[in-house]
Amino acid sequence: MAVCLTKGQKIDLTKGNPSLTKIMAGLGWDVNVFDSGAAFDLDACAFLLGANGKCTADTDFVFYGNLAHPSGAVVHQGDNLTGAGEGDDEQVLIDLTQVPANIERIAFTVTIYDAETRRQNFGQVSNAFIRLVDETTGTEMVRYDLGEDFSIETAVVVGELYKHNGEWKFNAIGSGFQGGLAALCGYYGINAE
Repeated sequence: MAVCLTKGQKIDLTKGNPSLTKIMAGLGWDVNVFDSGAAFDLDACAFLLGANGKCTADTDFVFYGNLAHPSGAVVHQGDNLTGAGEGDDEQVLIDLTQVPANIERIAFTVTIYDAETRRQNFGQVSNAFIRLVDETTGTEMVRYDLGEDFSIETAVVVGELYKHNGEWKFNAIGSGFQGGLAALCGYYGINAE
């Protein structure tokens, strides 16, 4: 039975489950029914962060244009251009044994592609969630439903895995940003061109 988190809650992942090494982060969403004149394309991304909360290199940003971190620790399963259907819309695989020693956090985000041009925002998105699954057993460990807290934001930091005293934990963040992917990249120290 998965633990359902609310915004700001944190949970231990490896302390009570030392055999946990492979995690699947599933992110999903629905688009509210209306016509904005353009299709919605939401994108899940992962930022691998050092002690200062910033990426140490451009390759620490895993997204539809860079599907795998060089270490093999984080692998994006590909871009879902429509978000149609039930369940996870995009998935990111994490191998905790491969995470480089200088990486202390892995932030999971969702952005709306070309949001400004398409006049779209997270106020038009519902049922957004992240769930963490033990990839070895298939057991869903954690689920965080974001709720309807966003209106004008075009990017959301959903949650993050983080290392504390040698153990991995998860923090349900749910923090919105204006400025889409470029704003997130700036926040995490990536030069977005």
